[in-house]
Amino acid sequence: MDEPSMPSPPAATTPPTAAPPPGPPTPPIPLAELLASKELGLRRIAGPAEADLLWVHTSEMADPYPYLLGGELLLSAGVLLTDPDHYVGRLVEAGAAALGFGVRPVHETVPGALIEACDRHGLPLLEVPPETPFTTIARAVWRLMAEARHRELRRVTRAQQALATAAARPDPVPAVLHQLAAQLGGRAVLLTARGEEVHAAGRDPAEEPRAAGRHPAGDALAAGRRPAGDALAAGRPAGEMHGTGPHTARATAVALTRLARVVARERPGAPASATDAHGDTHLSAYALGGGEGLVLALATRRRESGDHTVAGIAVVLLSLLAAPHQGADAAGRSAALVRMLLGASPAEVVPLLGPTGSWTVIHARRADGAPADALTAGALGASLGTALVDAGHGGDGPVRVLLPEGDGISPQPGWTLGASAPTPVDALDAADCLAARALAHARATRAPLAVDTPVGGLAALVPPEQAAAHARALLAPLTAPLADTLRCWLSLHGSWDRTAVALAVHRNTVRQRIGRCGELLGADLDDMDVRAELWFALRQG
Repeated sequence: MDEPSMPSPPAATTPPTAAPPPGPPTPPIPLAELLASKELGLRRIAGPAEADLLWVHTSEMADPYPYLLGGELLLSAGVLLTDPDHYVGRLVEAGAAALGFGVRPVHETVPGALIEACDRHGLPLLEVPPETPFTTIARAVWRLMAEARHRELRRVTRAQQALATAAARPDPVPAVLHQLAAQLGGRAVLLTARGEEVHAAGRDPAEEPRAAGRHPAGDALAAGRRPAGDALAAGRPAGEMHGTGPHTARATAVALTRLARVVARERPGAPASATDAHGDTHLSAYALGGGEGLVLALATRRRESGDHTVAGIAVVLLSLLAAPHQGADAAGRSAALVRMLLGASPAEVVPLLGPTGSWTVIHARRADGAPADALTAGALGASLGTALVDAGHGGDGPVRVLLPEGDGISPQPGWTLGASAPTPVDALDAADCLAARALAHARATRAPLAVDTPVGGLAALVPPEQAAAHARALLAPLTAPLADTLRCWLSLHGSWDRTAVALAVHRNTVRQRIGRCGELLGADLDDMDVRAELWFALRQG
């Protein structure tokens, strides 16, 4: 009976309508692995040494072409073999991966004309000894494929764990791209719909030496696949897939940009993903969710069966990380911005942003000192539970976050935070200064979080107007820079080094400024009573 021996569980346990099992597809089996099974006694006697087997098919038909799907190891005893050249040509046309010819009882040896035909058409020919049943070969292929699938599942699982860990880092988007590039052994790029690079990680495969004896088109033919399929998926002629020019990193980048535009969500009907090949480099592009028009583009030297699954995991993570936070309505934020630009006061627009109570201003910097881009700052805002985030100016300034009152502030891994006390909306400018001071204090003390506390205790017993008037009179001789230095120095208990870190100046500069403060105030700053009175005054402004 002319039926394929396919590497799948028995039909009784897998109904035809059942959904495929989750996980990556079963990877093909290299012909060399099957030949390495000594108990089978198989011997390659013609054709190339490399081929990828997708399944096994047994047929004694004179022309099995209509029943082949491509990638098969076809097993036959040559019962109806009359024209070897025509027979082999049809197998190659159908995409068969290899031919296994069983000797006896029909043929005592493999016909010489068949050996010549396989060499001529480039089809691997295996001699199957009489003591090896075809069913034993089919079982061996299934066993090898099951082992390969288990290996691939383990690889995908490890990759999923690594990507999830990267997504929890302070810089989640670059970290996920870096981990994805490492897992796939290539380059991962986040692009806008116009092809502008947002982030990139990994090394371009075009910069690596070409693997000897392998070519993507040859691999596709050996596995029974049509080599033009990927090019057609991206809307390009098949002839462009082979690439005739120099495969430089620049050329790969251009090809990735072109492929990204295919899946960009800026036009209706765009596919969710597309693949292509540029010389020996495999290209893939995936549209991210969230309506931002971002595209994940990949360039790899190889394309393993589980790579699409790994890329899919990264697409989900990047879509969540790059999408705008939904805690406050986007339309409300836009309306608030428009009204403020047209002259409305903060108190008038704050109801559009969420709660109408007090707000907390947070200043943040990366603990490693690296600048924070918009995506990284957005991820911090999402962790804190707000969409109101300012990524700073060109990476030089701190990330600033507005947080509604009631949402607790907790340290964030990889960040140093300074927060103001909850403040009414009409005093956010003062809270912004307090958050900046808290951040400087946190950095100087190497604390992950510092929160400015409102005036309390004995100081709260003095009426605010009288306290402010006393502070203005006491601090009148000091300039603003001197007052800021004195405030920071007192908050850090007179530490020269920590004050220098907080103010980003040399410790000798701190000494000179504090000495000048003592001269202008006519006070001994080593006296605890003097320090307490000055601290009380400085806390009023």
